[in-house]
Amino acid sequence: MSNKTEFSNEKPYERFVTLGAESLTDAELLAIILRTGTQGCDAVELSRKVLELGKYPRTGFLGIYDTDIETLEKISGIGKVKAIKLKALAEVSRRMHEARLSEGLNVKNASSVAEYYMERMRHNKCEKVILLSIDSKGKILRESEISKGSVNKSLVSVRSIMMEALNAEAVNLILMHNHPSGDPTPSRDDNELTSKLSESCKLMEIPLLDHIIIGDNLYYSYNESGVLR
Repeated sequence: MSNKTEFSNEKPYERFVTLGAESLTDAELLAIILRTGTQGCDAVELSRKVLELGKYPRTGFLGIYDTDIETLEKISGIGKVKAIKLKALAEVSRRMHEARLSEGLNVKNASSVAEYYMERMRHNKCEKVILLSIDSKGKILRESEISKGSVNKSLVSVRSIMMEALNAEAVNLILMHNHPSGDPTPSRDDNELTSKLSESCKLMEIPLLDHIIIGDNLYYSYNESGVLR
């Protein structure tokens, strides 16, 4: 009982050393990164204010990824340096997540590909089109940004996709883009692009394995839907 009281009075850094990272709250973990607070507000309380910026359902740490540097700086005690540290932390977390998923990435499995790119693409405020050029062993040769458009539409041509595929010496292709609305349901333009691209890929003998649309923790696969079979 006395040990519990003693530990509860320790600061986050000391508790990390004594009990391990898993014993700390989100705010306490973040406080270790921020290190200092401001007058009348220690590092833990300052961290709570940062974590409260997120909007449902993307609260807590996920909210940091969605919050820009200018908004973070509006919190008293968060200057430019700390704001950049927080954004760097969010990006490191995303890359670590991708690194773990890459070990089991299977380009022939839509859910595997969608899970790998989900965190990166579902945050985009405008549509972005990415082409994955695949080699004969199912490994990604090149990841190319083909187009970046407005909130609900990107400009992309079949010609630009095929030129990129030839430059990468691709054996197979996967096309991906996001829907900023969070709803991955394909539009008429999506269907037309997929149809034209599939025909061009057949002519060039570079099969289109899939066209995946990323939403908010949801995805749509033309291959899984049977369109590309």
